[in-house]
Amino acid sequence: MTANRLRPPVAAARKGRGSASWVAGRYETQVAVAEDDGWDGLQALQDEASAPETVVTEERARSIVSRNQSPDISFSQSVNPYRGCEHGCIYCFARPSHAYLDLSPGLDFETRLFAKTNAAERLRAEFARPSYACSPIALGINTDGYQPIERRYRLTRALIEVMAEARHPFSIVTKSANVVRDLDLLAPMAADGLVTVHFSVTTLDPRLSARMEPRAAAPHARLRAMRTLAEAGVPVGVLVAPVVPAITDHELEAILGAAREAGAASAGYVLLRLPHELKTLWREWLELHYPERAAHVMSLVQQLHGGQDYDSTFGRRMRGQGPFADLLTSRFSRAHRALGFGRLPPLRCDLFTAPRPDSPQGTLF
Repeated sequence: MTANRLRPPVAAARKGRGSASWVAGRYETQVAVAEDDGWDGLQALQDEASAPETVVTEERARSIVSRNQSPDISFSQSVNPYRGCEHGCIYCFARPSHAYLDLSPGLDFETRLFAKTNAAERLRAEFARPSYACSPIALGINTDGYQPIERRYRLTRALIEVMAEARHPFSIVTKSANVVRDLDLLAPMAADGLVTVHFSVTTLDPRLSARMEPRAAAPHARLRAMRTLAEAGVPVGVLVAPVVPAITDHELEAILGAAREAGAASAGYVLLRLPHELKTLWREWLELHYPERAAHVMSLVQQLHGGQDYDSTFGRRMRGQGPFADLLTSRFSRAHRALGFGRLPPLRCDLFTAPRPDSPQGTLF
């Protein structure tokens, strides 16, 4: 638990990691911080903390389908095979969820990961319930289903195999090019109207991407994967997410244009969101990477959220309010129309076939 970890007193940028420190979670009651006593211990601690390793804990989930009634989210069901995300995106809205585990939303979120090894088993059992009502599932929303540890655990692929078996509709949002690995499953399902894929693209600048989202696929790799899926008949879209004032907002039209050229048929955008501990993490990142611009960025963020770092009100949390928000909406609408974006086809629920429940009688009855 992070409450017992000795933390270096000064945050420093870490190669390959988005966060710079173990920011305390909001439920922690104790935080141990190292102080320099003039000996060599502090330097050793700094050196050890400079490149924290990824540790994966395997766990057995009691349930796998999460449900929501949010009016500004287009899906009511989601499945996340992992907790924490090694992509390390500094702006990730899911970081505060690690506080529920008594872990830091900072470096712990991207280095202390959890794999739900029975995810496919639980999903099949959910589909087999007599009361289950088919509705499209969003796969890997809280944390990316195609983050690096998926290469080892293959939980996302196992979930897709269950949905292919049951002919259940689902959508994917990812920052990874590894999604093309599952094209053998996605293409046939797309032909039946059962799957769509959205790529989240924050910037086209590889240097900025390496600082903001260090272990996600490079922007050009995402665009290449987008083209591969589109050419195989899988409906793809782009999410410019998040739009960061004074850091990435100038790229809005360029990202939309590049994605359209790569085969994206739909587009959307989401503003930077800073719930809970993410406020501290984001300010820390700004001071390390853009100290001369940090105050201006936060001024614009607060203008978008009624003078606060974040406004969680439905209808405003994704798009903000005020002149800057109106300008972004106008720019997006103009580019969306000029580039000929439309909507992805609706996912079909009428093909769903519930799996047979396991029975000691086999298929005799």
